[in-house]
Amino acid sequence: MPFTYSWQAPPLLAIVASILIAFIVVLVFVGLEVRDINNSRRSHQADAKPLAPWVIMDATRGVFYGEVTVTVLIPAHNEEDVLGETLDELFKQSRLPDRVIVIADNCTDNTVALAHARGIEVRESVNNNHQKAGALNQALSALLHDARPNDTFMILDADTRLKQGFIETAVNRFTYDRGLSAIGGLFFGEPGRGLLGQLQRNEYTRYARDIKRRRGRVFVLTGTASIFRAPALKVLAASRGSIIPGVRGDVYDTAALTEDNEITIALKSLGALITSPAQCQVETELMPTWRTLWRQRLRWQRGALENISAYGLTPTTSRYWSQQVGIAYSVFALWSFFLLIFLQIVSTDTWIWYPFWLLMGVIFIIERVVSVWRGGWAARLLAATLVIELIYDTFLDIVFLKGVIDIAFKRRARWGNEAPHKGSHHGKHVLEKPVHQRRGEFT
Repeated sequence: MPFTYSWQAPPLLAIVASILIAFIVVLVFVGLEVRDINNSRRSHQADAKPLAPWVIMDATRGVFYGEVTVTVLIPAHNEEDVLGETLDELFKQSRLPDRVIVIADNCTDNTVALAHARGIEVRESVNNNHQKAGALNQALSALLHDARPNDTFMILDADTRLKQGFIETAVNRFTYDRGLSAIGGLFFGEPGRGLLGQLQRNEYTRYARDIKRRRGRVFVLTGTASIFRAPALKVLAASRGSIIPGVRGDVYDTAALTEDNEITIALKSLGALITSPAQCQVETELMPTWRTLWRQRLRWQRGALENISAYGLTPTTSRYWSQQVGIAYSVFALWSFFLLIFLQIVSTDTWIWYPFWLLMGVIFIIERVVSVWRGGWAARLLAATLVIELIYDTFLDIVFLKGVIDIAFKRRARWGNEAPHKGSHHGKHVLEKPVHQRRGEFT
């Protein structure tokens, strides 16, 4: 196909108006988020914001409750293939945990025996039908009973390796900030898994960069590794069914598909101060195939939508709603771009290059490369190709649409979300509960 050039560009007024509209939209939602955070930090209303920093500091002023302790809880369902490496990295930390407990949930392999062989305490779930959240609720209900104000609990996935300094950084932050309720890790992908693995690593690298630029303000307290102050979990459990959704007494809402996202919204709704320091990093497993990635992301997407539906539109959830609106708009914009390219190809005999839009494309590529710079040369080269990452983004867009359609038509959710190793807690623990039986659907 022959080609030519056209210096035609959008009118300057249209360009300026587009920039202003985008700026105003961002400013509104960021303003709402900052206002909610500031209101929580300054709140003295123990009934509405029981985890607000001032409320906590007023209650603990002048009392020393001992040094900060860390109890690591590792939920595990048939994790014999990965548990050993997770424990090895855990005990390489510069500040060792005070206690480590493997929460064995309906294990049929050698997970329990492996933990015992390493001298690790094991607690087995009893009649648990709620996967990870249910197993953790059983363990925490007993552990929190005797927990002191400076005791903390780390929830660490059995397939996650802590980077050096995670626990030490968290303990220092809890020690010097009595109002801090929780700390989440910044997760990065494990090496390998080919092209698909690199695409996921790029995605995680950009997320970590976003959190750093937000000065640690958290989107989600990652389920891979997060630490919670014991009193925060006690208040959270006591607030379920009244201030926040869920069953009174449960730390985790077993009706939520994505328990880490839900507990983050719950803590923020109670006024909790939470953060993700740049030094608290973890390495987690990646999905090895497009099929397992589809299942994982469908769960994440549906879980996110159901969670914000359960909480409604509030100052705390406004940022989460804006994210979903932004995703919807990006789906529309990307597919409109593809449609226009297709129409130009089929409706003209000449391909027209527009230098203005080529410049926009170059700027976009530069941003993509810079945002994964810390990921190394493989990450940068993949970002520079642009087309491959656009295909990946298109895949995620389809997942988003599938999640929305399934919720809209109240379709039953059945997926295994298999992980790359045998029997992952995120994998072979099949989620077979119908969506319409879960709280938080769009009705």
